Amino acid sequence: MNNLLNYTLPEIEEICLRLGEKKFRAKQLFEGIYQGKAISEISNISKEFKEKLLTEFVDTPIKLHTKLVGKDGTIKYVYQLADGNIIEGVLMSYSYGNTLCVSTQVGCRMGCKFCASTLGGLIRNLSAGEILAQVLFVNRDNGGDLKNRKVTNIVLMGSGEPLDNYDNVIKFFSLVSSENGINISQRNISLSTCGLADKIKEMAELNLQITLTISLHAPNDQMRKEIMPIANKYSIEKLMEAVKYYFNKTKRRIVFEYSLISGKNDTFACADELFNLLKGLSCHVNLIPLNEVKERGMQGTNRKKAYAFMARLEKNGISSTVRRTMGADIEGACGQLRAKILKDEN
Repeated sequence: MNNLLNYTLPEIEEICLRLGEKKFRAKQLFEGIYQGKAISEISNISKEFKEKLLTEFVDTPIKLHTKLVGKDGTIKYVYQLADGNIIEGVLMSYSYGNTLCVSTQVGCRMGCKFCASTLGGLIRNLSAGEILAQVLFVNRDNGGDLKNRKVTNIVLMGSGEPLDNYDNVIKFFSLVSSENGINISQRNISLSTCGLADKIKEMAELNLQITLTISLHAPNDQMRKEIMPIANKYSIEKLMEAVKYYFNKTKRRIVFEYSLISGKNDTFACADELFNLLKGLSCHVNLIPLNEVKERGMQGTNRKKAYAFMARLEKNGISSTVRRTMGADIEGACGQLRAKILKDEN
């Protein structure tokens, strides 16, 4: 069944009129679902109206399946969708606010060797409303509302490749940044992609103000092909052409994610090659000591070596940081907890 979070306020007004209700009911309904409530929980609409709605729409797009809180305060959420599928997200607390990592697909078909999200393949895309539902659920779960948001920043970095679900993701940006709803600025949203160059260029034409984050993880094609199958379709040259096109259109600094894999891509030679690839571009490199995924058999670089890699980049003028390890004790890496739950339940 459909869900109401797929619709804008004007579209919900049309739904209300079609169901024989007054137009003003749309705002009551809209405010209720944007507070993270199920249709059945909204107290200022009638039982009869709810019954009409529930013949066409699910009561709520997502329900809580599992919630784990890490030692550092990181919260891992596993949600159950209306069709029984499960997805996951992570809420991380920083000095500037609370960042929620959201999923865009059930599973993923990209096949990156270090990622647990791809272990079961792609089941289906999420609708724009299902992506939005994650934000609203976590906002409510942490005591937030539309005026006092507890989710201040969003990263599309959970299960799935966002640009492989392009239309729904673009609609999600419109919904989540709407002044009528939770109104999270696009400047507080990051989209992480493994590098669908054509879609990056297509998105650039929209002149959105989101931050484009590239999951690079290797400084050359040969190494990248070994860990990221997408590199067989899009070379680093094609990817960088798309990235520069996006920057020229939006003037937004590009972020590169680089997971440090012990003995694979963490040498000074790799750092120097990465510098040569990125020099002259307004960018930042986020170095990530890999969260181990047991099924993948890859080990993360230790933090001492990660900081040495960072120093090498910064010596050459490339802005970089080593990401703070968060949620390791609650299987915080993309797809980890979902994969474990699916394994245990089968």
